[in-house]
Parts: sequence; structure tokens; C-alpha cells
Amino acid sequence: MDTLRSLADVVYDPWIEQVPLRLYDGEKLAARLVAENADVLIVESDFVNGPVFDLPLKVIGSCRGDPNNVDVAAATAAGIPVLRAPGRNADAVAELAIALMFAVNRWVVPADHDVREGLVYSEGKIPYQRYRAWQLSGRTVGVVGLGAVGRAAAWRFSGVGMRVLSFDPYNPDATHNDHLERMLAECDVVSMHAIVTPETDGLMGAAQFAAMKPGAVYINTARAMLHDTDALVGALQAGHLGGAGLDHFKGENLPTDHPLCSMSNVVLTPHIGGATYDTEANHSKLIADDVARILRGDKPVNCVNPEVLS
Repeated sequence: MDTLRSLADVVYDPWIEQVPLRLYDGEKLAARLVAENADVLIVESDFVNGPVFDLPLKVIGSCRGDPNNVDVAAATAAGIPVLRAPGRNADAVAELAIALMFAVNRWVVPADHDVREGLVYSEGKIPYQRYRAWQLSGRTVGVVGLGAVGRAAAWRFSGVGMRVLSFDPYNPDATHNDHLERMLAECDVVSMHAIVTPETDGLMGAAQFAAMKPGAVYINTARAMLHDTDALVGALQAGHLGGAGLDHFKGENLPTDHPLCSMSNVVLTPHIGGATYDTEANHSKLIADDVARILRGDKPVNCVNPEVLS
């Protein structure tokens, strides 16, 4: 904020502080810009499209790694640079991947339920009998997608004492650049960190889950589109997979009667991987610094349409 206030008058009205939730579409955003006489726009989740590009904006900042809430093609046609914030949530999402792995492997959620419901000695067994697990130290984890989040997760897995493999056709540092199934066959844990593209949509299907070791754990803190959910359910129901931890679902929601909701070896979180104050600080600084560069006439670091700068 100090950086931005040194450059311009700042109107601060973020979506995340609105209850109930408020997200502007292009028409409402354009009206607000006109009312505030603003020529710099920074958003995180509001939709930047339509009449916004009829306004004489100097720059648009999208506080996301992928500015998919901005019509970049229209911005480019209007000659407006669009900024992004790559890697903003890498550490946050990597930490949740570790959390889900531990929660699944050590039965944290059902064990917590037993304590709260007075079921410590349920089924005539002591907890030690019901919730035995293998230590993760010394086991093998496969990281799918070795970008910013994948790299942040990899060193954390290593710190746990795990052997870390990685699959990424576009990163020469990955241990596997082709034949995903070869890596899966060695893994006790598989953690998804790829972006969704036509190439990765449905990357994990029935054949890939079958290629994983019996009893392996599947973690996805990226996007549900990376896997075939029905195939995942089938692998869990068949007992081939030992469990799963998921932080995203198609449509941002999972019906309460979905089979995954009744599985005690599955931990579900509602897309909270990047939900840290640090993520917000990271993307705010990245965008503010690049706005400053543009207004000074310098080249921004994270511009998705640099051709407009010339």
C-alpha cells in the first residue's frame, strides 16, 4: 500500500472483505472505475471484461498466477498491459499438500471424531489397533508438475525424509519427463501440482491409478480436472488406493451424497490451499512493484501481454 500510495490516490475495496461475497462483473466494474475516476485497476477475483476496456486504463493487475478472470485478448486489443502474480501461493499450497498427506496417512480426521464422540474404544478395539499406519519417512513421493508449487512441495517432502520423484515433460530437472506410469509405480504418495491444460485434463485416470502401488495415497491440491473422479472413487472403493486428500472439486463444490464424502480414508478441504495472509501479501507486493515499474516507464517483470508496452 505504501508503494501504491506513493504513486496515486488509492481506493481500497477488496472483494475478500465483503460479506456476503461481492464480485464485480465487467459492467459493474466499469461503472465503479468511472465513479472513482480511476485509471489503474487491481483485482483478484472480480471479472475484468466488456466495457472495462472502453476506459483509458494505464494498467490492470490481476493478483493471480494465471489471470483467468481478465479478458487478456480484449485488454491487448485495447493496448492495456495485464500484470499477474506467479508463485504467489506456492508455499501455502505446498504446506496444505503436506497437511493432507499426514491427515490421510495417520487417520487424523476419524481419530478426532472418535475423541469428540466418545468412541475411543469403538468396535471393541483400542485406537492403536484401528489407526496403525506406515511412517512416511523413507517412503517415496511422486510430484506431478514441477512448477513453483511443485518445487515448493518437493523440498518439503524431502524434509519429511521421503524420497522425491517428479514428473514434468517441460522441466529438465524432473526425474521423469515421459511415461508418467513408470514414476507412479514407485510411489507411496502421489501429489498433483500441474496446471490444467488440454494435455493435463484427466491426466490421472483408471490406468494411472492402477499403476500406483497398492495402498498408495493420492493428494491433489491443484485442480480436480487433473483426475477422473469416477476412476479415483473406483480405485478407493476397490481398496487399491489407501486414501486420498483433495482440495478442489469441479464447480467448487462436492455434493454431500458423493461417495467421497462417506470414505473415512479421504480428507476433503474446500479449495483453501492458497488461503493464507502470506499469499495476499505476496501477490500484493508483486503487483504493486510492477505497477510502479510501468508508471515509471520501466519494464514490468510479470506482464502477460508485453507486446502492448511497445
